[in-house]
Order: sequence, then structure tokens, then C-alpha cells
Amino acid sequence: MAITQAIANNFKKLLLEGDSNFSQSGGDKYKLALYTSSATLNSATTSFTTSNEVSSSNYSSGGGALVNNPTSITAGVARADFADLSFQNVTLTARGALIYNTSSATTNSAVCVLDFGGDKTATSGTFTIQFPTANASDAILRIA
Repeated sequence: MAITQAIANNFKKLLLEGDSNFSQSGGDKYKLALYTSSATLNSATTSFTTSNEVSSSNYSSGGGALVNNPTSITAGVARADFADLSFQNVTLTARGALIYNTSSATTNSAVCVLDFGGDKTATSGTFTIQFPTANASDAILRIA
């Protein structure tokens, strides 16, 4: 079992079919779910699954809602970004995450898999997903 950072292949297809809107106002709704090291997530992941999702008293299955930041383009690189997401007062260990579209025509379709590079933990504390700077080389979603 492994988590491999990737843009979901299904998302690439849906993007070309006009099924994803990252606009800050009126865009689709996205969520981020956390997974244990037992999960298998990669570019072939098509949708949200509860299989090997983390469990914690203050973490709900399906994860948390993401807030879309404005899309932008600079030097020919278009990008989408989200506000950082925090899960409060949790005790959990996560190896990775799945961003998925809850507004998609194919409900809960995978957008991308995040590999944390190792287990990350929180003990009766805050677990924060801090998204990288939304520039041409670091944004979480980029099209060049």
C-alpha cells in the first residue's frame, strides 16, 4: 500500500470536459480527506473513499471543506489554490490526503493526491494542511 503524490487522471479528463470550476466566488466545492499509511492513493484514484481514512473524535469522514482562493496566471502558468485547512482538537496520524470535488457531475471525483512524505501526527491538537505558495512553480494545482 502506498500514497503517491499525483494529479488524478480522471480529473484531467473531467477538466477537459469542463467539469471543474475553481473560481473563488461561485466555483465548485472541494474537500480534503486524510488517510493513513495503509491507504493506496495515486493517479489512478477516481473518487473519495473511506477505505483507510483517518479516524478521530473531531475529524468527520470526508474531511474538511476547502476554501477556493482566486485562480491566477503568470508567465503562461495557470494555477488554482486553496486556503490552509485545520482540523482542531484531534488525535490522529495521517500519511497523505485526497482533494476531491463534491460538486462534480461524477460525485466526489478525485482531483489530486497529497503525499506527506511520512506519517504526520497531532495529539489533542491542531492538524493543519498548509498549501504552498500559489506561484508558477509551487502552487498545488498548475497548468503550464
